[in-house]
Amino acid sequence: MVSSEATDQGREGADGVSALVAEAGRRARAASVGLMAAPDTVVDSALKAMADRLVAAEAQILTANSQDVEAARAGGMSSALQDRLRLDTGRLKAMADQLGLLAEAPFPASETFLRSLPGGLRLSERRRPVGVIGANFEARPNVTVDVASQLVKSRNAGVLRTGSAALTSASALYQHVIAPGLADVGLDPDAVQLLSDASRHSAVALVRQPDLIPLVILRGSGDATRSLGAEAARHGVRTLAHADGGGVLYVDAAADLTRATELLVAGLDRLGVCNRVNLVLVHGSIAEGALPAFQRALDELGVRASLAPYDHPVGYEWALDSGREATVTIAVVADLAEAVTIANTETSGLAATVVTEDEAAARRFIASAIGTGVFWNASTRLLDGFKLHGVPETGINVDHVPGPRGPVTFQDLFLRQYVVVPEDRPVASN
Repeated sequence: MVSSEATDQGREGADGVSALVAEAGRRARAASVGLMAAPDTVVDSALKAMADRLVAAEAQILTANSQDVEAARAGGMSSALQDRLRLDTGRLKAMADQLGLLAEAPFPASETFLRSLPGGLRLSERRRPVGVIGANFEARPNVTVDVASQLVKSRNAGVLRTGSAALTSASALYQHVIAPGLADVGLDPDAVQLLSDASRHSAVALVRQPDLIPLVILRGSGDATRSLGAEAARHGVRTLAHADGGGVLYVDAAADLTRATELLVAGLDRLGVCNRVNLVLVHGSIAEGALPAFQRALDELGVRASLAPYDHPVGYEWALDSGREATVTIAVVADLAEAVTIANTETSGLAATVVTEDEAAARRFIASAIGTGVFWNASTRLLDGFKLHGVPETGINVDHVPGPRGPVTFQDLFLRQYVVVPEDRPVASN
């Protein structure tokens, strides 16, 4: 039984963390005013400064990351999750290159004329930053830069929270890259806050600040993210949640088996990511020839095939199963309709690929699949902000409601505002 003293200490700890998060929200909100008013050139210069500092601070960042990786290894973290955590020279260069590309990405129009209204009036739609956006993510230090850069590009301030596994790396990226990159161009570094507390209390406190942090991006394992989403709803905080993943590969009766095998292998190049191949559905008429070919390919990759009868749901996400990430579920289906039904009802709805040489079948699949991404003879790994839009993403939203869905980028982090002015007195855009 927990003592009253321990309960009081836990409550005091939670209260202290809540105060820490609130203070970060206040500092970010104060700094957001300058960020919102910054010219495009200054915003892009901040991103370029971050890219330069990322390269210059390679030694410090990799030293910090090695501490995280060693602690994760000692703690028994699986190799696939360690891969998500690990940074190296190549990954840092890729992060810097992405910052440079983001700086070159055009800004969406801040105001769009819609139509003239009776009485000599003019109706326009403006895009306004949210103000302060929170973000919760786990053991992927590169996400610290991805999210921070997307917030800066959209002129939103932010409060970032990562788990303990990546906190040393994230702190180094914040101290050596993000904050000084903002300061280099005269922007207030308080615009992006990184919480120093990695406890569960800080994640919960982040979604309880509707007045300071009205929107929170949630990334992480399914159950933890869903519970945070429910907590946010209770406190009037909106979320963009990335809780579940897993790509579906449907191999149709008219599939080219060589192509199907190549797409299976391409979809398993990294096992700890959400858009990897998770479930393979094979048309029954070709299963006899396809299954042995797929098994050989999986054997070469060191990936286990989970075959019926299953001891798990058919859409179970292996990337979240520490120690069993090197697994793919394979199921035989009667036809395309059954494959679509499984993809739509028994998986997260992240991404689904149809492999077929039959155009009519491909179009039926595309018309019926309801996931955030649907592909024909292409890898589910393409469902990624950088691969689809040329810029990093803040996460992949699979909600079935209006709003940004699929890879969320800076172009989605705006509020819509209607502006009505006299026709002869248009208001200049920022």
